[in-house]
Amino acid sequence: AGAALFLAPAVWGQVTVSGVKYEQTSELRGSKLQLNGAGIRYKAIFKVYTAGLYLGSKAATPEAVLAAPGPKRMHIVMLRDIDGNELGKLFTRGMQDNAPREEFSKSIAGTLRMSDIFSMRKKLLAGENFSVDWVPGIGTTVLVNGKPQGEPIKEPEFFSALIKIWLGKSPAELFELMWRGGFGSWFSIQNTLSRAAPLLLAALCVALPARRLR
Repeated sequence: AGAALFLAPAVWGQVTVSGVKYEQTSELRGSKLQLNGAGIRYKAIFKVYTAGLYLGSKAATPEAVLAAPGPKRMHIVMLRDIDGNELGKLFTRGMQDNAPREEFSKSIAGTLRMSDIFSMRKKLLAGENFSVDWVPGIGTTVLVNGKPQGEPIKEPEFFSALIKIWLGKSPAELFELMWRGGFGSWFSIQNTLSRAAPLLLAALCVALPARRLR
C-alpha cells in the first residue's frame, strides 16, 4: 500500500502528529532527552496510535539509535480504543518478527510482563498514553498514563527487542511519518523524504533534528 509523508506543523517547539503534541525535550531520571522522531501507526486504514522516540542526542541511522548510550523513551498516545490483549499481541508479534532469536528469548519474561500490563486494563481508550523508559543500570519501566506499572524489567534485551518493532527487518506496517522542518534546505527535505519513503517505519527513529521551520 502506498503512503505519503507530510511535514508536521511546528508550534512553539512542539511537533504535532494527528493532533497529538510532542514536546521537543523530555526528562528521564535527571537526563534531558530530545525528540528524535514521531509518527502514526496504522492498522489497515485505521490510525491506531502516535509514537515519539526520545534520545539523549540525535541519531541518524537505526544502528545509531540502538547503540545510543543513556536513557531512552518511547511515548505512545492512543488514537482509537483498542483491546488490551490485542495491543499486547501486536507488540509481542512485532518483537518476535524483528529481534534476533537469542535476543527475543532473553526478552520473553519482559514481553509477558508487558502483555499482562495491557491485558489487566482490558482496554486502552483514545487519548490515553503509555511510555516505555529505558535507563541503564535500572532497566525498562512501563508507564500507563504516567504511572509506573510495577518494577522495572531488568533485561536490556527487552528494550532492544521492543525498539526493533520500528527499526527491525519487518517493521510494523504502514507507519506514516509526520516530519518537522529544519533539515537545512528544501532540497535536503525532499532528498530526506524520498530516501525515507521505502522505509517509513524505520524513519520514526532516524528523523533528522526536529526544529522549527525557519
